[in-house]
Amino acid sequence: MSMRFTAKARRGMVAMTLAVGLAVGVAGCGGGGTDDKKPDASASTSKSGGSQASPQEGQSAQPLAELRGPDGLMLQVMSAQRDAGGFVTINAQLKNDGSKDAVLSSQLTGNETEIMKNGQSFGGATLVDSKARKRYYVLRDTDGRPLTTIGVQSVRAGDTVPVFMQFPAPPAGTTEVSFQLPTFASAPIKISG
Repeated sequence: MSMRFTAKARRGMVAMTLAVGLAVGVAGCGGGGTDDKKPDASASTSKSGGSQASPQEGQSAQPLAELRGPDGLMLQVMSAQRDAGGFVTINAQLKNDGSKDAVLSSQLTGNETEIMKNGQSFGGATLVDSKARKRYYVLRDTDGRPLTTIGVQSVRAGDTVPVFMQFPAPPAGTTEVSFQLPTFASAPIKISG
């Protein structure tokens, strides 16, 4: 008789555990009932499928540097922000000042096989610390994808596309580096933060 009671008790406990688990799961999935939550800017994506530059505190209205490229393209570096995690994030705007749509060169992606297999990106960008004689390449995630805007194939005449690139941070004493992007002129930029 006690065995029958134990089996019934077990079924009751399983049913109660399942009910509590479902209730917690449903409560965790709720949106909170408000629609005034601001979207997370760091997770936004552009129409082209790549990530957009996230707004940075202290981002200046004047560019740190302007790099001229082919076909009327110009890259305006808006900020170079050092963060506590040991990274430098470059936020920029890619503008097409030309009269025709500009197709981006595959050279912007760089020539590393790991980055190239992930499609068009700005993975060929580098930061050069000439005093320390070091070159910093765009970071990659664990799947080899570059931590930069991806998927931008072209820029229409007159349009501007926000882009970002993330690099390992140079030593804290290094505040000025040269920013290089294939097919564009290089330029010195100051790192803040």
